[in-house]
Amino acid sequence: MKKDFKIILPFSVFVLLMLFVPNLLAYTVAELSSESKKCIDCHMREDPAIYGQWGTSKHFRANVGCYECHKAEKGDKDAYEHEGSVISIIVSPRDCARCHEKEVAEFSKSHHAKGGKILDSLDNILAEVVEGNRGFKSPAFPKGNSASAVTGCWQCHGSPVKVLPNGKLDPATWPNTGIGRINPDGSEGACTACHTRHGFSAAQGRYPDTCGKCHMGPDHPQLEIFNESKHGIAFHANEDALNLDNPKWILGEDYTAAPTCASCHMSATPNQPVTHDIGMRISWNNRPETSIRPEASDKKLGLKTSEIGWKVRRENMKDVCLNCHNVDWVDNFYVQYDEFIKLYNDKFAKPGIELMGLAKSLMKKTKFSNKIDFTWFELWHHEGRRARHGASMMGPDYAHWHGMYEVSRNFYHQFIPEIEELIEKGKQSKKAETVAAAKKLEQKLDEILKSDNHKWFQRK
Repeated sequence: MKKDFKIILPFSVFVLLMLFVPNLLAYTVAELSSESKKCIDCHMREDPAIYGQWGTSKHFRANVGCYECHKAEKGDKDAYEHEGSVISIIVSPRDCARCHEKEVAEFSKSHHAKGGKILDSLDNILAEVVEGNRGFKSPAFPKGNSASAVTGCWQCHGSPVKVLPNGKLDPATWPNTGIGRINPDGSEGACTACHTRHGFSAAQGRYPDTCGKCHMGPDHPQLEIFNESKHGIAFHANEDALNLDNPKWILGEDYTAAPTCASCHMSATPNQPVTHDIGMRISWNNRPETSIRPEASDKKLGLKTSEIGWKVRRENMKDVCLNCHNVDWVDNFYVQYDEFIKLYNDKFAKPGIELMGLAKSLMKKTKFSNKIDFTWFELWHHEGRRARHGASMMGPDYAHWHGMYEVSRNFYHQFIPEIEELIEKGKQSKKAETVAAAKKLEQKLDEILKSDNHKWFQRK
């Protein structure tokens, strides 16, 4: 009787799976579809590079061709008929989810997916107004866009892709592989931001330079910091030993010589699966004026991950670290990191926010029409971020010389003098409320400069 039960149980489980999980085997493709074969007949001649890239991919070996990814329904906003098939140019995360449901679900609840929501940010004001104009006119934007925003901001953050009446895509919004691209089907993101067409390589997604397409430069130089750090030095010395194209690619099992960005933020460990939500191992968000906990920034974006506290996320990252480092090493790193964040927040960021708040009524109302707007913006957005990211990734030169050194120099010898100029100008005003505002700002400045953090800086 027991013997019969052992035989029947696996079959019954299989039957249940077929009944209740109908899509389980839906994309196990026995052979290349006739539609894709037709695509290939033309595109192997017209677009040999695309055909060649696809030929090196796992999609090729799984008989997943052009049509399987590009197929569309007639009611889709960006659908059009091409050589007898209804297709769309854009392959959105919703399309990828036909096969990669878990990855898309994780990505969709991440900060990356919300990258396109930059319209109200200071960065966007700079690109749209200060740097740009409305000279870039296109069918979907007859009143114009800023070429600086289209070519700069939107190519990393993403933008809404506009479909024209003939089914073509507006040139202001396409091509675009921004990580938070807003697609015509309503989905957010672009899988090809990391897994470039048409190879869609996992190894490429694991390579640091892939992240560096966006995570580099004066305000978020993660790639440069990685290259400076011991992690980056080890990566470049041992790249051939990392098995980047290994499908499993578990840290501590398949490679041990060095990590990449993906190793720490996304990839599998013996205790954790791969995740496409890069926020699940981050315990500080270093993007704002002051560093905040990630659940607070998730809440601002309306993400459900706001329910997951920073301590859980830190333990996730510690699990990564412990594959190469011992407990004391990891714990002590976090003590150093937390103290650095506390120093930046308490000594420069919080006082700066207070002073800028009190100075607002003494300044011209338009953003970036005052010199101090740029001084303060660069202090936290450039130097301050560089310092904090340098500390988070063990890049000492970025934490110090490109970071806190420039923060302190600009705080004491640009920001404070400009605050003093506003005070003196305000005190000379004929408006009583302006004089009162200047005196209130002066009082706060005196209070800050007499505190333990700043008392060394004697101006008189």
